Amino acid sequence: MPAESPFGRDRIPAVRSDQERQEGGRQLSTEPTPQPEQALAPDNTAPDNTAPDDTVPAAIPLLAPRDGLPPVVDTSTQLVEYAEALRGGSGPVAVDAERASGYRYGQRAYLVQLRRNGSGTGLIDPVPLPDLSVIQDAIGDEEWVLHAANQDLPCLAEIGLVPRRIFDTELAARLAGLPRVGLGAVVESLLGYSLQKGHSAADWSTRPLPEEWLVYAALDVEVLVDLRDALAGILAEQGKSDWAQQEFEAILAAGPPAPKTDPWRRTSGMHALRSRRQLGMLRSMWQTRDEMARRRDIAPGRVLPDSAMVAAVQADPAHEGALLELPVFRGRANRKLVATWFGALARGRALPEAELPLHSKPGDGPPPVNRWGDRDPAAATRLQAARAGLAELSAKHAVPVENILAPDLVRRLMWSPPEPRDPATVADVLRAGGAREWQIELTRDLLTEAVTRA
Repeated sequence: MPAESPFGRDRIPAVRSDQERQEGGRQLSTEPTPQPEQALAPDNTAPDNTAPDDTVPAAIPLLAPRDGLPPVVDTSTQLVEYAEALRGGSGPVAVDAERASGYRYGQRAYLVQLRRNGSGTGLIDPVPLPDLSVIQDAIGDEEWVLHAANQDLPCLAEIGLVPRRIFDTELAARLAGLPRVGLGAVVESLLGYSLQKGHSAADWSTRPLPEEWLVYAALDVEVLVDLRDALAGILAEQGKSDWAQQEFEAILAAGPPAPKTDPWRRTSGMHALRSRRQLGMLRSMWQTRDEMARRRDIAPGRVLPDSAMVAAVQADPAHEGALLELPVFRGRANRKLVATWFGALARGRALPEAELPLHSKPGDGPPPVNRWGDRDPAAATRLQAARAGLAELSAKHAVPVENILAPDLVRRLMWSPPEPRDPATVADVLRAGGAREWQIELTRDLLTEAVTRA
């Protein structure tokens, strides 16, 4: 197990002033973070200048940006001015985006937050400013700092923001072995501050945006560079800096995610539908709902809940009146659309047998693991050995097993081992499956041993 890092929980400010205790919160301090030698000693005794009761202080709430809340950038003139400010700053650029998931149809950005040393924080409204390439030019080749980059990079690319280098604090926290990797949890653990996360699921397409939402958004980027530095220190101490760099490069190389195959199969509750005819009716309703949601720019679940579609298919109403007897369809909005929903059910009901969807989507991967014992006992033995070895590696290096190696890649390798079954061919399979070199080096030998078990 790697040695405990000096950037851990004990590195947070040890004592709050009387004024801070009375106020119950504070703006983000501009004072430097205490150095490692100020942390608790290994035997958990308090430093000489700290009273024992204060050795693990409560996190300090962040209530307001240190420079005050900046105005929202929503004109071309303001955008150019902030781009010049970014160009004149130094060091990495903290970047975040807010979407309206659950409210709007797509995943577009409705607010973009940036911060750079010497440039201040920028809150940019991409609705009136859909092209932020001037910001891209100002940042140039500088490193972006994001938390859970995969969530934000697609919507940022839509408005002209594509990084050339990144540092993902969520992924770094995983590699560093932190028990919780959400932004608030990592900030509290490493920096000693608490972030208010009450607006993360808000409808960010709202205009004008409430001031408290903007404060929340500004504070998210205010801590990112400090968090990046703390995590970089931990990774360096654990010998994982190169692992992280390879992971960050892989995120950028992957590009936007491919469209999902048969997205209607993600309908919640569809497991209750038993026949292919029912699946055809559900698919027809899903497609009708999706087109309506796209046209109105509303999240599909707000047009018609998944549960209502499944209930309608199970009821299989013979006429519109029977559909109106179902709870959700009695509402005023869906009463007006009853002909639309009944028509979708009727189209699915009338499909020729050959056009009905299969019970499960065809795939090129192995069968579900719970069937391996019957279909290929040798493969089940190989998978059991591989999983045991990977679990040991996960514990040894304090990295989640899914970050050690993608579970799907492990399953594919154990189901269809290469020939000859040796380290070179195993490494080739891993590399072709997208594994990074650090993952291959770490897992190649144990996986080779696993594929030769049976």
